[in-house]
Amino acid sequence: MADGADRGPGAGAAGATGRRVPMQPQERAMWCDERFNFQATFLQCLAKHVPNIYSAEMDPLLEKQEEMVQAAILYPLECYLFGEDPDIFLEKLQQSGTSQLCGKVFKGGETTYSCRDCAVDPTCVLCMDCFQNSIHKNHRYKMHSSTGGGFCDCGDTEAWKAGPLCTKHEPGASGSAKENSECQLNEEIMEHSRKVFPSVIKYIVDMLIWEEEKELPPELTVREKVDSYYCVLFNDEHHSYDHVIYSLQRALGCELGEAQLHTTAIDKEGRRAVKAGHYASCQEAKEEIKRHSENVSQRPLHVEVLHADVMAHQKFALRLGSWLNKLMSYSSDFRQIFCQICLKEAAGSERPCFISKLMLWDAKLHKGARKVLHELIFSSFFMEMEYKKLFAVEFVKYYKALQKEYISDDHDRVLSVTALSVQMFTVPTLARHLIEEQNVITIITETLLEVLPEYLDKNDKFNFQGYSQDKLNRVYAVIYDLRYVLVSKPTLWTDRLRERFLEGFVSFLRILTCMQGMEEIKRQIGQHIEVDPDWEAAIAIQMQLKNILLMFQEWCACDEDLLLKAYSECHKAVMRCSTNGHSREKTVFHLCGHTLESRPYRVSVDPVSIHLPLSRTFAGLHVRLSKTGTISRLHEFVSPEEFQVELLVEYPLRCLVLVAQVAAEMWRRNGLSLISQVFYYQDVKCREEMYDKDIIMLQIGASLMEPNQFLLLVLQRYELADAFKKIKPTKDQDLIKQCNVLIEEMLQILIYVVGERYVPGVSNVTKEDVIMREIIHLLCIEPMAHSAIAKSLPENENNETGLENVIDKVATFKKPGVSGHGVYELKDDCLKEFNMFFYHYTKTQHSKAEHTQKKRRKQENRDEALPPPPPPEFSPAFSNVVRILNCDVMMHILRTILQRAVELETHLWTEAMIQMVLHLLSLGLLEEKQQLQKSPEEEVTFDFYHKATRMGSSALNAMSVLMLLEKLRRVPQLEAQKDTVNWILQMFDTVKRLREKSSLTTVAATSGSEATKGDESTQDKEKAERKRKAEAARLHRQKIMAQMSALQRNFIETHKLLYENTLEAQGKEDAIMEEESMSLAIDYSRIALGPKRGPSVAEKEVLTCILCQEEQEVKLESAAMVLSACVQKSTALTQNRSRILELSGDTLDPLFMHPDLPCGTHTGSCGHVMHATCWQKYFEAMQLNFRQRLHVEQIFDLENGEYLCPLCKSLCNTVIPIVPLQAQKINSEDAEAVAQILSLARWLEIIIVRISGYSVKNAKGEKQNLPAFANKGMGNSALEFHSILSFGVQSSAKYSSSIKEMLVLFATTIYRVGLKVAPNEADYRIPMMTWSTCAFTIQCIENLLETEGKPLFGSLQNRQHSGLKALVQFAAAQRTTSPQVLIQKHLIRLLGVLLPNFKVDDTPSLLEVDMFHILVGVVLSFPSLYWEDAVDLQPSSVSSAYNHLYLFHLTTLAHITQIVVSSATESPTARSSDNSEEARSAQLFCREVCQYTSGCFSQDIPGWHVWDCVKKGIMPYLRCAALFFHYLLGVSPPEELLQVSEEGQFKALCSYLSLPTNLFKLFQEYWDTVNPLLQRWCADPVVLSCLKGKSITVRYPRKRNSLIELPEDYSCLLNQASQFRCPRSSDDEQKHPVLCLFCGAMLCSQNTCCQELVNGEELGACTSHALQCGAGVCMLLKIRECKVVLIEGKTRGCLYPAPYLDEYGETDPGLKRGNPLHLCRERYRKLHLLWQQHCIIEEIARSQETNQIFFGFNWQLL
Repeated sequence: MADGADRGPGAGAAGATGRRVPMQPQERAMWCDERFNFQATFLQCLAKHVPNIYSAEMDPLLEKQEEMVQAAILYPLECYLFGEDPDIFLEKLQQSGTSQLCGKVFKGGETTYSCRDCAVDPTCVLCMDCFQNSIHKNHRYKMHSSTGGGFCDCGDTEAWKAGPLCTKHEPGASGSAKENSECQLNEEIMEHSRKVFPSVIKYIVDMLIWEEEKELPPELTVREKVDSYYCVLFNDEHHSYDHVIYSLQRALGCELGEAQLHTTAIDKEGRRAVKAGHYASCQEAKEEIKRHSENVSQRPLHVEVLHADVMAHQKFALRLGSWLNKLMSYSSDFRQIFCQICLKEAAGSERPCFISKLMLWDAKLHKGARKVLHELIFSSFFMEMEYKKLFAVEFVKYYKALQKEYISDDHDRVLSVTALSVQMFTVPTLARHLIEEQNVITIITETLLEVLPEYLDKNDKFNFQGYSQDKLNRVYAVIYDLRYVLVSKPTLWTDRLRERFLEGFVSFLRILTCMQGMEEIKRQIGQHIEVDPDWEAAIAIQMQLKNILLMFQEWCACDEDLLLKAYSECHKAVMRCSTNGHSREKTVFHLCGHTLESRPYRVSVDPVSIHLPLSRTFAGLHVRLSKTGTISRLHEFVSPEEFQVELLVEYPLRCLVLVAQVAAEMWRRNGLSLISQVFYYQDVKCREEMYDKDIIMLQIGASLMEPNQFLLLVLQRYELADAFKKIKPTKDQDLIKQCNVLIEEMLQILIYVVGERYVPGVSNVTKEDVIMREIIHLLCIEPMAHSAIAKSLPENENNETGLENVIDKVATFKKPGVSGHGVYELKDDCLKEFNMFFYHYTKTQHSKAEHTQKKRRKQENRDEALPPPPPPEFSPAFSNVVRILNCDVMMHILRTILQRAVELETHLWTEAMIQMVLHLLSLGLLEEKQQLQKSPEEEVTFDFYHKATRMGSSALNAMSVLMLLEKLRRVPQLEAQKDTVNWILQMFDTVKRLREKSSLTTVAATSGSEATKGDESTQDKEKAERKRKAEAARLHRQKIMAQMSALQRNFIETHKLLYENTLEAQGKEDAIMEEESMSLAIDYSRIALGPKRGPSVAEKEVLTCILCQEEQEVKLESAAMVLSACVQKSTALTQNRSRILELSGDTLDPLFMHPDLPCGTHTGSCGHVMHATCWQKYFEAMQLNFRQRLHVEQIFDLENGEYLCPLCKSLCNTVIPIVPLQAQKINSEDAEAVAQILSLARWLEIIIVRISGYSVKNAKGEKQNLPAFANKGMGNSALEFHSILSFGVQSSAKYSSSIKEMLVLFATTIYRVGLKVAPNEADYRIPMMTWSTCAFTIQCIENLLETEGKPLFGSLQNRQHSGLKALVQFAAAQRTTSPQVLIQKHLIRLLGVLLPNFKVDDTPSLLEVDMFHILVGVVLSFPSLYWEDAVDLQPSSVSSAYNHLYLFHLTTLAHITQIVVSSATESPTARSSDNSEEARSAQLFCREVCQYTSGCFSQDIPGWHVWDCVKKGIMPYLRCAALFFHYLLGVSPPEELLQVSEEGQFKALCSYLSLPTNLFKLFQEYWDTVNPLLQRWCADPVVLSCLKGKSITVRYPRKRNSLIELPEDYSCLLNQASQFRCPRSSDDEQKHPVLCLFCGAMLCSQNTCCQELVNGEELGACTSHALQCGAGVCMLLKIRECKVVLIEGKTRGCLYPAPYLDEYGETDPGLKRGNPLHLCRERYRKLHLLWQQHCIIEEIARSQETNQIFFGFNWQLL
């Protein structure tokens, strides 16, 4: 398809005019000649040019084709149409104002917005632009992802109650006040349009519906027919991508790449030429493709052989379609002319008009053609209201044919013309017009019946066994259309509308008749059902119809006459269905002197159905009759004789009995399908039109039948007639249990029939009352999230639950923390509304709510009675229902059950049964009390009290209900019900007194408002009882507390010695501390470096192995203990994300870390300890287990040494050996003696001699690249090779073999993971990687502590502390496992940066290295200089102290120079001059630097500014150094570093690290030695080029990385996503934009266009981005789905909640709820910490372990 559809103004035609070829004069004359026949000339022109333009279909040059189309056809056509240069004309039209309707057509995945306050229905939506510029963005809106094919309703006044126009579409918005005058086209253009459009439209229609494969219409045939054909493959939804690729490769023998290209084009455009050639060869290819595709799938691919010219003209017809589409957007006149021509029918013929032809042909068109056609309809018909109406009429005219075509088609709904129905049927005026004039309701219902005949059985009932899911999904589209038509109720009724609606309703009743009693089932006895029948289709249709049924009822209720007529029709339909099959004779049933005649029927034997939509619709209409009061006229339409209430009640009653029997497990042999149906029957998705209506139907029965008759019918249907007669029960325990469950279920239904009155019409309540009650009962179970409450409430036709309007009246909102969601808690004053037998509770909810409420009352020291709340009064039509409470049969039922409980026939009653009986008694008493309070006693006929106090019979042992209750209190099994029984007895008392009071006024005065009050004395008794209980509880608590403190004292006595020792020790310490602080300000024990180094705190370490649980002390000579650990590459500290990372480290030299810290190796541990041997066994067992379960995907990669920590299940890939800290004490006398001799200069000389001595030794016999010791003058001949040893040596530590083995193992892992290379224990880079990971991990931890604002010491988590301690000790010990010569070589290269004497070729400049990495490297490698051939030596404590001090001072001097040169060069912001000592020193230093850099460094920068920069810039380095030396030497840090304080921290660090607080003093102290070094450092070309501004370097302090800044409002992100265009794709299809939270890059996810080949592997955009941005780890936000994705490597990832919450504190993955979302800072911070703590991999592993469902996802292609 040509790409002309997406260009800007004036392109109606093409882009730049420069590409157009000017028209030849004679050609223009020919087009403009008035006498010529336009159509003929136009077709000649097309016949001549089109085949040539579209000649290369196999490999089309789209741009070239477009140019030729413009030049040869479109440009002349436009010139003729407009009469002037098209660009100029269209520009004028563009400026003359736009249409008031937006008309933007949505693509799949695009975000749409609907306003819950103003939209007429949920289908009214706005596009992103209109929404952002409308008043609705401040309302309650919803966001959703479009499925495609919708249309922005901005400007449509019928779609919005308020704010129909955004600011962009308001009249005059685009500065077009004179819009109307200019927008009109002149008559000449109109005339030309009337000539041009018919020919163009006819050509488009003819070509699109052209069926001849080889021939063209004669008027388009010009040249000789050539034998040039294409084999064209069409898209279908049955074959997958892979099927098509396979078939093409096999049939055509083409490469995979070519087959993929073809397949992608077919999927996008709907068809593609896959072979060109002679007819015979194309025909052969067609047969081959069909044959191969049939092998793979059941049906072959759709392939045709088309002549090249036919193909060309069809392609050009679509190009003309998009040209017309563009033209429509310029002028209303063009649209009107176009619509007139499309709707014009040929005179006197029955043939459809152009647009109808296209609609009818729609299902045969390929994807690309359909898109063009639908866009054309949107841009023309739907932009003009008058023509939209005419189009709708045509649409309805052919509705049945179109829907049938769609149902047999296999393309998605969004690609079908039937999907346009929503655009017409939801416009209220249009819907009315279509109902009145076109009878649309009847047409839709008839269509439904016509497309479902295959599912009708012999009784004309639906039976969906063996149904096709795809076909039914298509049928739902028809049901949806019915919903759209009914979505807005009419306010004004005309006779015609009534008549047509009723006609439609009667037609709809025919569908319900086919559903009434469908899919009947019989109880299986004996053996289990073999195959579960299909039940989903019937329930799914029921769900689809739920809202339509409600809407029909609402429409009927709008008009009194209509309601009565509809009721009458519905009654007839129900009776027709009910009278069938009533051939059996009636039987008689006696009980309590009452008789019932009924036809024998048993649910447990005879067929029964759960589907009764007719009866339920009837119940709905009856309730509405009652609500509107129209029921008084009912006799005019249905006579009482016809009514036959027993028949009406019969079927719903059977359904409820079926549910009861399923609960009693009588139907368990019928399998799961029945259980599922019963679940949905009562579930919130269906219950409104199933279960609820059945209860109402029983209430209708109870209100119209004699109460005893009604109860007898219920008893008989529940098959409990015998249970309540004096027949001796069976001994079969199963049957007894069944019978008990049935009695419980029946009592429950009776409670519901009498007590459930919260239905508008059943009693005088509003919809709000109903919702409030639902919410109260949900919150009585537990506090709930907003979405959970919304899910538990039924939705109306507008998908609204009404929750927001009432929730604040009944509940308070509690905000969420960093995880979880916000919840609503019930207000205390609503608790009195709690009804334990609420009819929407499931069994679990019932028991949970009861438990919660009883627990609450107990905590409040109140009794545990939970009586029902006083119910609202029945409306007149239902007022008789209460009579079943006080009728004889009810009393018999209640008495019988109570009698059994009192007589302790334990197997014949259950506690639940008693609870229900008590509840029924409460309801009866409440009803009588309410009636007595309202009316005088003589008027109240409801005599529950008298019936309950009367004897059941004249027998001697007969007792009344009241007497039984008194006895019930003494039944031990019913202790839990005691409070309820007391409450009922009090109520009897209250009612008795109300009966006895003759005066109504005194009644009102004494009875009080609440049912629970009773008389004064009982109240006092209750109070006293509560008081006594509270006192007892208090004494009990006191006693327990006394016992606990006695135990505590006892413990202290027993362990007295221990306590005294600790207290003494504390005391001593305090005393020492005090003394020290008095005598000296500096605490010498808290210095880590130099001769005054404090003692190491090396306590004895005894650890327990998590695998074998044995303890072991950590010693050098013992077997190794290890910590589980994870080594990973990390870019968490990078200063330059644009730096390209080396993916393979084969050639990488990791000795020097660039100051950008582009990518480091981080080592983290979960802190769990194992014996090395235990760990090895565990790991081997895992490997063995894995080999045995090859088919199961693993979360971890055993090949790379990964495993889950046995205890916490963190992902690990190695272990760190735990090396004990070697405590070293310094003899202060020795230290002072050495101090006299060993200055920095002397120390340097000794090192240089030692190193040159080694170099000479090593050089013997081999030529090496040695550093040239340029300045030999420094060397003193007296200082010989061994003088380094004279300051103290000791023998090296001896490690056990198992520790050594672990040292090698861990070092190799760091090398393997950090460099992404194969393991090699002998590689020279292993020590470098060890030092590097040590330094980088410390930098990460320092960064984390700073970001979180925590102190440097004392605030690390245990896992971080033990991990870091082990890592630093390991790094120090690792040297011993490598050749010392190698370590020396590395040391020389490291020192080369600091001491320019060591001239090694590849030594980087001062500005190209990270100084902390250098420090760690030189400190850990320095002991290698003590190595001798004969003995293994290491420096003594004193030597180490000086080595550490001087190495640290040297690196610090270099770092200060680094900071000054890189960060102190900018002029400062104005500030008063500061003349401190530091500022003066800084000034002097700057002068030197200026001198050594030949003036490149400006000496005018004030000293205080330089000092400021140095102090800030050096802090991270000092903090890292303090951590490093603390964990290396074990010297306790100063107190100030255990708290957060800016100034104190700097001083404490300087003191701990033996630095002067004025750092420049260091230069002054060592000036003679450092001066030449500084000279060399400054003269480095890199430094000079940086100072001259030619290169950029890192500034200090480095910036702390954080995740990108996200907008507060989520719709801003959606906006960004909607503007995202994939850089590699030219089409305008919607992509899956994904945002990288590390760097802010927007990526095109899960799309072939952005896949990359990395090391020969196909990787998706996100995975390949992660390799560069996060070294394989990344955190991404899927914008359209509002989900965070964590990925690691190529094979692992997981979903994580996004940091955006709605106002109810909940996330919304997939934007399913669509509420406005706002950024939650705390959650975003949690994500930031997840990244900075390097826990992303851990999170992924944990998530994948719990949700193993994600294994199917190919993370590699994300």
